[in-house]
Amino acid sequence: MDTQTTEKTWDTIVVGAGLAGLKAALELKKAGKQTLILEARDRVGGRSKAGEICGETIDLGGQWVGPQQKLLLSQAQELGIKTYPQFIKGASLVSRNGLVKSYRSNIPKLPVSALIEIALLERRWNKEVKSLPHGAPWLAAKAKLWDAETVESWILKNVRTDGARDFIRTFVGALFCCNTSQLSYLFFLEYIRQGHGLESLISTEGGSLQDKFIGGAWQIPKRIADQLQDNLILNSPVLAVEQCTDHVYVVCKNQRYKAQNIIIATPPVLASKIHYTPSLPVKREKLLQSMTMGAVIKVHLAYNRPFWKQQNLNGAVVATDRAVSVVFDQSTTGKDHGVLLGLIEGDYAIELNALDVDTRRQRVIADMVYYFGQQAAHPLEYVEQDWLTEEWSQGGYGAHMPAGVMTSYGDCIRQPFGRIHWAGTETATEWSGYLDGALQSGIRAAKEIINK
Repeated sequence: MDTQTTEKTWDTIVVGAGLAGLKAALELKKAGKQTLILEARDRVGGRSKAGEICGETIDLGGQWVGPQQKLLLSQAQELGIKTYPQFIKGASLVSRNGLVKSYRSNIPKLPVSALIEIALLERRWNKEVKSLPHGAPWLAAKAKLWDAETVESWILKNVRTDGARDFIRTFVGALFCCNTSQLSYLFFLEYIRQGHGLESLISTEGGSLQDKFIGGAWQIPKRIADQLQDNLILNSPVLAVEQCTDHVYVVCKNQRYKAQNIIIATPPVLASKIHYTPSLPVKREKLLQSMTMGAVIKVHLAYNRPFWKQQNLNGAVVATDRAVSVVFDQSTTGKDHGVLLGLIEGDYAIELNALDVDTRRQRVIADMVYYFGQQAAHPLEYVEQDWLTEEWSQGGYGAHMPAGVMTSYGDCIRQPFGRIHWAGTETATEWSGYLDGALQSGIRAAKEIINK
């Protein structure tokens, strides 16, 4: 490998042109810092990505925004990107135990005993969440106890009704794209705290799923990148970081860059594959290696008309027994055709990832027919994004912590190591795993350098 070292010394090099890295670079630019962004992909946006169906642009990655996600709303407004509400007029569907039923609330139709238990559990979680120190859940009085549990082991000990158990497992699958045995109960509670409570996380009206962006959320990182394009290099995976006393070298395949500081703004699994000299502290290394990406496949199906609306349905589905576990209406106002968005998460995503595209498509269509009837059997177009196959994401929506990780290694998640700083939605103290959390992390990492 013939690697050349550039003569210029940058104030900061940002690794990763997802929303976190781009926001960090923008803040540094505003502060007068000479900043270079290195991105492995041939595009910006990270886990935000544009696609197309029936001639319309769609989000293949993150897309929703809620009224409490102030940073994201402010950033979109600054960039001239407006929002519109998720379509919710009509009844939603729930598929459970081989039956499909309609309902008109945030919580799917379940036996009364299960609904009562869910209400009691929500009250309990809200109480436990209040005991978590902001940004440092590992310091909570019961942190060790809660972190030693998986969500699944906690369910088996504390939840009596099958309906409530199904609800929590589906909720975990939808938010973390993993199963309940892969997730720490402490991490689960911290996520609820960051998302302002269960209702906020799962609700459309008033919650995190309330609105979408006209033209797509992918525009936000794209427009930020447009302001930084002179100092942005694509197709440049970072292989190594060499830290010296008064500077740091960032090594790509054919080029070696010099800077005063570096911000790593990639998913933890990718950050762990960079070779660091000197080696990262053991705790930091263990943390990066232990945080696991969720498994998710996002699909879109276009139909000649939104037939579900004629059935007084809003297109929303929650399923505990099918591969496509979450469905939303993704139709554009003023267009004749209708679009359904489906999410395949966790174990189902891993299972369907192993299939060829045609077989996977037939599985998806079969689920849509099961929910909506034969009218769903013949989509005009089918578009999918398998985030497991994305080399520079390796899953979505974010990375989570299995049992024992948060109390063992979590306290170093935002801690700089010499000239190395950390960003990415996983490092946020509010809305971790969301676009809003990515923005927060970028702002925080930039401030660390500006205030040096």
